[in-house]
Amino acid sequence: MGAFDAIVYDLDGTLVRLAVDWGTVAADVDRVLRERGVDPPAGLWAMLEFAEREGHREAVEETIADHERKGARNSERLALADHVEDGRYTHNGVTHERIPIGICSLNCEAACRIAIEAHGLAEHVGAVVGRDSVSTYKPDPESLLATVEALGATSERVLFVGDSDRDAETARRAGTRFVYVSELLSDDADAAE
Repeated sequence: MGAFDAIVYDLDGTLVRLAVDWGTVAADVDRVLRERGVDPPAGLWAMLEFAEREGHREAVEETIADHERKGARNSERLALADHVEDGRYTHNGVTHERIPIGICSLNCEAACRIAIEAHGLAEHVGAVVGRDSVSTYKPDPESLLATVEALGATSERVLFVGDSDRDAETARRAGTRFVYVSELLSDDADAAE
Protein backbone atom coordinates (compact mmCIF):
# COMPACT_ATOMS: atom_id res chain seq x y z
CA MET A 1 0.00 0.00 0.00
CA GLY A 2 1.37 3.38 -0.95
CA ALA A 3 -0.39 6.45 0.34
CA PHE A 4 -2.88 6.58 3.18
CA ASP A 5 -6.07 8.60 3.44
CA ALA A 6 -5.57 9.26 7.17
CA ILE A 7 -3.16 8.57 9.98
CA VAL A 8 -4.15 7.79 13.56
CA TYR A 9 -1.70 8.06 16.43
CA ASP A 10 -1.70 6.57 19.88
CA LEU A 11 -0.98 9.30 22.43
CA ASP A 12 1.08 8.29 25.49
CA GLY A 13 4.48 6.96 24.44
CA THR A 14 3.88 7.94 20.82
CA LEU A 15 3.31 11.71 20.63
CA VAL A 16 3.75 12.66 24.29
CA ARG A 17 4.71 11.02 27.53
CA LEU A 18 2.15 11.72 30.23
CA ALA A 19 3.66 12.62 33.61
CA VAL A 20 1.82 9.78 35.35
CA ASP A 21 3.14 7.37 37.97
CA TRP A 22 1.13 4.30 36.98
CA GLY A 23 2.08 2.53 40.22
CA THR A 24 0.43 5.33 42.19
CA VAL A 25 -2.62 5.15 39.91
CA ALA A 26 -2.91 1.40 40.52
CA ALA A 27 -2.61 1.92 44.29
CA ASP A 28 -5.33 4.59 44.22
CA VAL A 29 -7.65 2.38 42.15
CA ASP A 30 -7.01 -0.51 44.56
CA ARG A 31 -7.95 1.77 47.46
CA VAL A 32 -11.14 2.97 45.71
CA LEU A 33 -12.26 -0.61 45.11
CA ARG A 34 -11.45 -1.72 48.66
CA GLU A 35 -13.44 1.24 50.02
CA ARG A 36 -16.37 -0.22 48.11
CA GLY A 37 -15.93 -3.55 49.87
CA VAL A 38 -14.39 -5.53 47.04
CA ASP A 39 -11.08 -7.37 46.79
CA PRO A 40 -9.57 -6.26 43.47
CA PRO A 41 -7.18 -8.25 41.28
CA ALA A 42 -3.60 -7.10 40.77
CA GLY A 43 -2.78 -4.79 37.88
CA LEU A 44 -4.40 -1.57 36.75
CA TRP A 45 -6.11 -2.88 33.60
CA ALA A 46 -7.28 -6.00 35.42
CA MET A 47 -8.81 -3.73 38.07
CA LEU A 48 -10.51 -1.61 35.40
CA GLU A 49 -12.01 -4.72 33.78
CA PHE A 50 -13.02 -6.03 37.21
CA ALA A 51 -14.64 -2.68 38.09
CA GLU A 52 -16.62 -2.82 34.85
CA ARG A 53 -18.00 -6.27 35.68
CA GLU A 54 -18.72 -5.41 39.32
CA GLY A 55 -20.41 -2.05 38.72
CA HIS A 56 -17.60 0.23 39.93
CA ARG A 57 -16.35 1.47 36.55
CA GLU A 58 -17.36 5.10 37.07
CA ALA A 59 -15.39 5.50 40.32
CA VAL A 60 -12.35 3.70 38.93
CA GLU A 61 -12.51 5.61 35.65
CA GLU A 62 -12.60 8.94 37.47
CA THR A 63 -9.61 7.95 39.63
CA ILE A 64 -7.54 7.01 36.58
CA ALA A 65 -8.71 10.01 34.56
CA ASP A 66 -7.80 12.43 37.36
CA HIS A 67 -4.18 11.23 37.24
CA GLU A 68 -4.17 11.31 33.43
CA ARG A 69 -5.51 14.86 33.20
CA LYS A 70 -2.86 16.09 35.65
CA GLY A 71 -0.19 14.12 33.79
CA ALA A 72 -1.30 15.56 30.45
CA ARG A 73 -0.77 19.11 31.70
CA ASN A 74 2.84 18.23 32.54
CA SER A 75 3.48 15.85 29.66
CA GLU A 76 6.66 15.68 27.63
CA ARG A 77 6.43 16.23 23.88
CA LEU A 78 8.05 13.38 21.93
CA ALA A 79 9.79 13.55 18.54
CA LEU A 80 6.88 12.12 16.57
CA ALA A 81 4.69 15.08 17.58
CA ASP A 82 6.54 17.04 14.90
CA HIS A 83 4.79 14.83 12.31
CA VAL A 84 1.44 16.09 13.53
CA GLU A 85 2.54 19.70 13.57
CA ASP A 86 4.19 19.80 10.15
CA GLY A 87 1.69 17.44 8.54
CA ARG A 88 4.18 15.22 6.75
CA TYR A 89 5.90 11.94 7.35
CA THR A 90 7.75 9.28 5.38
CA HIS A 91 6.94 5.58 5.59
CA ASN A 92 8.50 2.92 3.37
CA GLY A 93 9.97 5.60 1.13
CA VAL A 94 6.64 7.34 0.52
CA THR A 95 6.18 10.88 1.85
CA HIS A 96 2.67 11.75 2.97
CA GLU A 97 1.58 15.35 3.40
CA ARG A 98 -1.48 17.05 4.90
CA ILE A 99 -3.79 14.12 5.45
CA PRO A 100 -6.40 13.88 8.22
CA ILE A 101 -4.94 13.03 11.61
CA GLY A 102 -6.62 11.40 14.59
CA ILE A 103 -5.75 10.26 18.10
CA CYS A 104 -6.87 6.88 19.48
CA SER A 105 -5.71 6.32 23.04
CA LEU A 106 -6.08 4.15 26.11
CA ASN A 107 -6.02 7.41 28.05
CA CYS A 108 -9.22 9.31 28.77
CA GLU A 109 -10.35 11.72 26.07
CA ALA A 110 -9.95 14.80 28.29
CA ALA A 111 -6.28 13.94 28.95
CA CYS A 112 -5.70 13.49 25.22
CA ARG A 113 -7.20 16.88 24.49
CA ILE A 114 -5.24 18.57 27.30
CA ALA A 115 -1.96 17.08 26.04
CA ILE A 116 -2.43 17.98 22.38
CA GLU A 117 -3.50 21.49 23.36
CA ALA A 118 -0.48 21.87 25.67
CA HIS A 119 1.87 20.95 22.83
CA GLY A 120 0.22 23.01 20.09
CA LEU A 121 -1.16 20.01 18.21
CA ALA A 122 -4.91 20.41 18.67
CA GLU A 123 -5.50 22.44 15.50
CA HIS A 124 -3.92 19.63 13.44
CA VAL A 125 -6.00 16.78 14.89
CA GLY A 126 -9.41 16.05 13.39
CA ALA A 127 -10.59 13.35 15.80
CA VAL A 128 -9.80 12.29 19.37
CA VAL A 129 -11.09 9.04 20.82
CA GLY A 130 -10.05 8.04 24.32
CA ARG A 131 -10.71 5.08 26.57
CA ASP A 132 -13.92 6.67 27.81
CA SER A 133 -15.20 7.88 24.42
CA VAL A 134 -16.61 4.47 23.47
CA SER A 135 -17.82 1.47 25.45
CA THR A 136 -14.67 -0.65 24.98
CA TYR A 137 -10.95 0.04 24.89
CA LYS A 138 -7.90 -1.21 23.03
CA PRO A 139 -7.23 -3.86 21.84
CA ASP A 140 -10.95 -4.01 21.02
CA PRO A 141 -11.13 -2.21 17.66
CA GLU A 142 -14.12 0.01 18.54
CA SER A 143 -12.04 3.06 19.51
CA LEU A 144 -9.85 2.89 16.41
CA LEU A 145 -12.84 2.31 14.15
CA ALA A 146 -14.59 5.32 15.74
CA THR A 147 -11.51 7.45 15.06
CA VAL A 148 -11.33 6.25 11.45
CA GLU A 149 -15.02 7.01 10.95
CA ALA A 150 -14.70 10.48 12.49
CA LEU A 151 -11.92 11.22 9.99
CA GLY A 152 -14.13 10.10 7.09
CA ALA A 153 -11.69 7.35 6.11
CA THR A 154 -11.88 3.59 5.65
CA SER A 155 -9.85 1.17 7.75
CA GLU A 156 -7.82 -0.29 4.91
CA ARG A 157 -6.61 3.21 3.92
CA VAL A 158 -5.49 4.24 7.43
CA LEU A 159 -2.12 3.92 9.15
CA PHE A 160 -2.19 3.53 12.93
CA VAL A 161 1.04 4.51 14.71
CA GLY A 162 1.63 3.25 18.24
CA ASP A 163 4.20 2.09 20.72
CA SER A 164 2.80 -1.19 22.04
CA ASP A 165 1.73 -4.67 21.06
CA ARG A 166 -1.75 -3.69 22.24
CA ASP A 167 -1.75 -0.95 19.58
CA ALA A 168 -0.61 -3.44 16.93
CA GLU A 169 -3.38 -5.87 17.91
CA THR A 170 -5.95 -3.06 17.81
CA ALA A 171 -4.88 -2.20 14.27
CA ARG A 172 -5.04 -5.84 13.20
CA ARG A 173 -8.57 -6.19 14.58
CA ALA A 174 -9.70 -2.91 12.99
CA GLY A 175 -8.20 -3.73 9.60
CA THR A 176 -5.81 -0.77 9.48
CA ARG A 177 -2.12 -0.81 8.70
CA PHE A 178 0.19 -0.43 11.69
CA VAL A 179 3.68 0.82 12.33
CA TYR A 180 5.56 1.14 15.60
CA VAL A 181 6.66 4.68 16.41
CA SER A 182 10.31 3.51 16.44
CA GLU A 183 9.99 2.29 12.83
CA LEU A 184 8.46 5.56 11.67
CA LEU A 185 11.23 7.56 13.31
CA SER A 186 13.76 5.24 11.65
CA ASP A 187 12.12 5.91 8.27
CA ASP A 188 12.47 9.65 8.96
CA ALA A 189 16.17 9.25 9.68
CA ASP A 190 16.65 7.27 6.47
CA ALA A 191 14.76 9.89 4.43
CA ALA A 192 16.92 12.67 5.86
CA GLU A 193 20.16 11.03 4.72
